[in-house]
Amino acid sequence: MTLTCHHFDAGRCGSCALLPTPYADQLAAKQTDVERLLAEVAAGVVWLPPVASAEAGFRNKAKMVVTGTSAAPTLGILAPPGSAAAQAGEIGIDLRDCALHTPGLVATMETIAAFIDRAGLAPYDLATRRGELKHVIATESPDGELMVRFVLRSQEPVARIRKHLPWLLASLPTAVVVSVNLQPEHKAVLEGERELLLHGDTLTMRVNGLPLHLRPQGFFQTNTAMAAALYAQATEWIAEVAPARVLDLYCGVGGFALHAARVSSSPAVTGVEISAEAVAAARRTAGELGLGAARFLTGDATVMGELLPEADLVVVNPPRRGIGDLAAALEVSPVRDVVYSSCNAVTLARDLAAMPSLRAVRARVLDMFPHTGHYEVVVHLTRT
Repeated sequence: MTLTCHHFDAGRCGSCALLPTPYADQLAAKQTDVERLLAEVAAGVVWLPPVASAEAGFRNKAKMVVTGTSAAPTLGILAPPGSAAAQAGEIGIDLRDCALHTPGLVATMETIAAFIDRAGLAPYDLATRRGELKHVIATESPDGELMVRFVLRSQEPVARIRKHLPWLLASLPTAVVVSVNLQPEHKAVLEGERELLLHGDTLTMRVNGLPLHLRPQGFFQTNTAMAAALYAQATEWIAEVAPARVLDLYCGVGGFALHAARVSSSPAVTGVEISAEAVAAARRTAGELGLGAARFLTGDATVMGELLPEADLVVVNPPRRGIGDLAAALEVSPVRDVVYSSCNAVTLARDLAAMPSLRAVRARVLDMFPHTGHYEVVVHLTRT
């Protein structure tokens, strides 16, 4: 059965480019694609069966462009250039009912729209460079709690948001974090560097029994079920290797590191992440769980090669650009095993080619992004 979407059928949104393709065929094509890309650098690797996602209701984060007026806001995306909507003069496409979002996120959109009206938050107009509200970013935890962020051009509306915040909290009792992000520049950037917390501070993303704490500017996988499967697979491999020392680079809020710290061998774990807020969140979880053997450092993981001699196993979960020069450092290091989680098999193949002494022994595709050509792949490498 193929998921249907009236926005896609009407040509109003093409984000799910593979929507007409039956889901089983999507998954098979992704497996074929990654095997092709890694054929030369991962010869002999054992491929575990791919992990399928739910076809709808899986996305825990809604990133909505706000257009229209404060009294009648549109929450969704900008009308694609050349589309029928754009030709008809529509600026934005309302996607409050997007089938990818969790039901909880869909249910919040009407309340958020009503709050925009109540607080008089004028949407930002790209053509005139007037208005204030650029985006609304909402995240739902597995427990049904919410983080709601308003991305503004300036601080001018903040007083009104504070004034009407009690109404929002009463209308959305599951909202445990509400914040304002300031993005003053006129360019296609989702959010700025400055965050103003108005209510709460962290959203608890409970995954495999671990309370991972997410702050407003922290990163978390948008498909919670696939994140849980990814962490579980990596933890299984780490437990089998039984390293005494684990180094988790690009650790984010500590997903891999904290899972590793719970395995029966109880390794000493170090996580490195460039975001100080994510490091603070990881430390909080470690403290709550009494994982004294887990430490977290703030720094650029790409250039943290000096820590490699301290590790038996290294986990890397880089952004799409891959690990860059870190691959060469891993190649000449004493590290015996690497677990590499990648959202871009092209850069993964490049990085594996730079580490010929580390042989890919097993790998698995996880469909983090259904209905698109993207996917996550996790590979276990061991030194020959």
